[in-house]
Amino acid sequence: MVSLTDKDWNILIKAIRNQRCTPFLGAGACFGTLPLGGDIARKWAAEHEYPFDDSFNLIKVAQFLAVESYPMFPKDEIVQMFKDMDASPDFSRENEPHRVLADLPLPVYLTTNYDDFMTRALSRQHRDPKREICRWNTLARNIPSRFDDGYEPTPANPVVFHLHGHTELPSSIVLTEDDYFDFLVNVSREPLLIPPRIQKALTETSVLFIGYGLADWNFRVLLQGLSRFMEKGLGRTHIAVMMPPNVPNSETQQKKAQEYLSQYYQNIDVQVFWGTATDFCAELGARWKSSL
Repeated sequence: MVSLTDKDWNILIKAIRNQRCTPFLGAGACFGTLPLGGDIARKWAAEHEYPFDDSFNLIKVAQFLAVESYPMFPKDEIVQMFKDMDASPDFSRENEPHRVLADLPLPVYLTTNYDDFMTRALSRQHRDPKREICRWNTLARNIPSRFDDGYEPTPANPVVFHLHGHTELPSSIVLTEDDYFDFLVNVSREPLLIPPRIQKALTETSVLFIGYGLADWNFRVLLQGLSRFMEKGLGRTHIAVMMPPNVPNSETQQKKAQEYLSQYYQNIDVQVFWGTATDFCAELGARWKSSL
């Protein structure tokens, strides 16, 4: 069930043309290139004899590893995993999500992913992207920010802002339960941990979430943390690209679950496109090209 109408698409295309849209990438945007969180969690759970029945939950498993070994252990592990894999999306593929998004004339890209795929896709399109991280903890705050020097993102020189950190600075990564709680508390206590230019993108544009799960706990935490910036008063509708929930009982139950989740997120001005990141980006790319 795809919920975007032609009118919705036209509004989105107009927002992109006016630089009033901000892509926000989650792990699903890298599907097929990097393992999903559940796969990493199950691998770690097996290797480290995780004793609980939620071995699919990366946040919980990572917390267990941090307590059993040392706090940075799961972050060091995921950084090494990415390094060993040396993976990259096929940017030559027309519907590859990062490639499609890099074709759009936008100044700000947000992500909770730890990889540099969005930066690489933008560079491939002859743009000059700058990578920035959220300085949510004391270790990350020791790194100078480009925004401190008056940097203003433009379509030619966009920023890719990593809300949950990047592999080049393992201490910046949000991964364990403690990390998520600390992130929420610190950002709530010090709103300027989200730079004003990023706050402006969240407040004044339609945010396009790509690669998250509607029922995922970490997505709800993300929305909770950003809710103060995504002001309903400005009347902008946000879009979330989501895989349909996995409800095995019946087609009727599946439909009911989708309707419930659609209604839930519409109440906070988030409209749902049911499908994969590639499905959405294929249609987005086609509609954008036809509008030029």
